[in-house]
Amino acid sequence: MRYGPEHKQATRLRILAAAESLFRQHGFEGASVERVMRAAGLTVGGFYAHFTSKEALLAEALRAFLQKRQERWTEGIEALRGKEWLSHFTRRYLNRQLCDDPGEGCLMPSLLSELTRASPEIQATFAEGLDALVRKAQAHLEDATGVTARQKAIASIALCFGAMTLARATASHALSNEVLEAAQALLLSKEDVSGQ
Repeated sequence: MRYGPEHKQATRLRILAAAESLFRQHGFEGASVERVMRAAGLTVGGFYAHFTSKEALLAEALRAFLQKRQERWTEGIEALRGKEWLSHFTRRYLNRQLCDDPGEGCLMPSLLSELTRASPEIQATFAEGLDALVRKAQAHLEDATGVTARQKAIASIALCFGAMTLARATASHALSNEVLEAAQALLLSKEDVSGQ
C-alpha cells in the first residue's frame, strides 16, 4: 500500500518525538535506532526511509527542539526588556519540576557533553540553533559598561544550561536545589549578567 506525503511526514514527526524523548533520558549514545523506532511504534527497517543516519536524526531533533523550546521559553514575554525579560526566561528554564522530569525538560543537559565530541555537521546544527536563541535573548537585553547585550545573552543561556546540567547531575543531593537557586540569584541580582 502506498502512503501519501502526509503519512510520511506524520511518521517522521513520530520518529523525531521518540528520539527527542530517548535523547533526553539516555543521551545520544543510549538511544539506538532500534530503541527510537520501537518507541515510535515502528520497525527498524523503516528508519532509513526518513533519515540517512542516526547523526542525521540527531541533527534534525536538535533543530526541532531548539526551535520549539525557543518559542516556549519566550512565549508571552516578547514585549518585556532587560531584567524583567531575563527574570521570566530564567524562571521558565531553571524550573525544579523540569529538572526532575528529564522527559519533559531541556534536552541540553543530556546531550551537551556528547555534542563536544559530535561531528562538525552536528555541532554546526547546534550552533545555528543556539545562535538563534542568543539573538532572541539579545533583542531583549541592552548593552552596559563593559558588556554587550549579546555577551549578556550568551552568558545567561550558558549559565542556565550549565546549572540545569549540574542540578540534574546532583538530583539525589540537596546541592541540586542550591545550584538552581544560585544560578537564578546570580542572573536576577542587581549586579547580574544583564547589567540592569
